[in-house]
Amino acid sequence: MNAGQQMTRRLASRAGQSICRSCRDSISRNTYATAAAAAVQTEDQLAQHIPPVAQASPSTSYAVNAGVVLSRPPQITRDLHPFEAAFFLYQRRLNERLALPFTRYFYFKKRTAADLEWKRKMKQRLTPARDIGRYQGYGDEAWNDEVLIGAKESDFEHQVGKLLEDVERSGLEDASEPTGAHKIEREPVDRPMPRVTEADEKNDTKSLNRALQRTLYLLVKNKEGQWQFPQDRLKDEHLHGAASRIITHAGGVNMNTWLVGHTPIGHYQLDYPEARTSGDLKEHGAKTFFLKARIMAGQVNLKENKLGLQDFKWLAKDELRKEVDGSYWRSIKNMLAER
Repeated sequence: MNAGQQMTRRLASRAGQSICRSCRDSISRNTYATAAAAAVQTEDQLAQHIPPVAQASPSTSYAVNAGVVLSRPPQITRDLHPFEAAFFLYQRRLNERLALPFTRYFYFKKRTAADLEWKRKMKQRLTPARDIGRYQGYGDEAWNDEVLIGAKESDFEHQVGKLLEDVERSGLEDASEPTGAHKIEREPVDRPMPRVTEADEKNDTKSLNRALQRTLYLLVKNKEGQWQFPQDRLKDEHLHGAASRIITHAGGVNMNTWLVGHTPIGHYQLDYPEARTSGDLKEHGAKTFFLKARIMAGQVNLKENKLGLQDFKWLAKDELRKEVDGSYWRSIKNMLAER
């Protein structure tokens, strides 16, 4: 006799009367479900006390490496988008339009040296601000100050050239300048450095004086001929100490570098085709944990490097992708800055 039949008889005996068939079947079904749930719960509870079985041998392991993502940050601001350049030109022209109604005597007293210089320069350049092109704030055409698409006035290099030209002119070019002891000596004008360097033109990937608008990363060729970040195996040291050692052993002592933090910014796992024996352990692969670093001054020198490195390059993110292996790139791409 099962548990459901026993419960049915007990209920019938307590009530002193018989139970209809539908009620008896319902009681039996509920009892079976309850008993099954209790049995499953009991089995689950017992299973929780079973110790887990080790899936791998205790002698199986991975080699642990430390890697360094050494970067040079951008040195100059990025080039303006054409829309940004047009907007800034519009702002300067708007400022000039608002400033023109004020008389110059608000700024300069009549017949002073500053007033005479203002008159001379205005006569030559025909506008208060040379870099934004000619604009006449009075008359029927005062409203016509829009810049056409492709106009040279919106070009950054044109604006810089016009500003330098304005600084170099004294306003006396049309007049006969004095000679001898009374000749006017002009101060030299410092010109801005070009945004495109000689290293850019030669595509010198070993120079840090290139791609000044981008972040450059140090990529080295190891003794197996693979391009990767500088790395080496841990040797009874923590990651931060290993990263500091790797920088010196890879690039020499003539670099002023700074390790940004003690926490890895990412890792790369390499699985060997066949297990390798290292002492008493069988290594199935290597795991490299990368720390972030900056170079402040100096340059890489591989002549006395202790890691067997063959070559190096300073590359931006999109350039670096073309040099490294596909699986390596998928592991490191989120650690690198787009600009």
